[in-house]
Amino acid sequence: MLVGSGRGAVAAGAAPVEEGRRVDLNTASAEELARLPGIGPAKAQAIIEHRAQEPFAKPEDLIKVKGIGEKLYDRLKDQITVGEQKPVSKGRGG
Repeated sequence: MLVGSGRGAVAAGAAPVEEGRRVDLNTASAEELARLPGIGPAKAQAIIEHRAQEPFAKPEDLIKVKGIGEKLYDRLKDQITVGEQKPVSKGRGG
């Protein structure tokens, strides 16, 4: 269920992201991601699944997630960041 309409709509029970605070795509919980405008539980889960395979190197990489296009990214770009990147283990011996 969404509360509000248009750009300000958020999932019911989820407080919007605090103004001036950026959400780290590589460390945010599903709940934190779902608070972003246009991101609900399904897209939040898709972001988490994507970063498990390939951590985000830059905020623009969000467009690689299925269901997130340039328009949505443009709405989010001032609210997201990319911090620590945990490399995915490739099982390479050394």
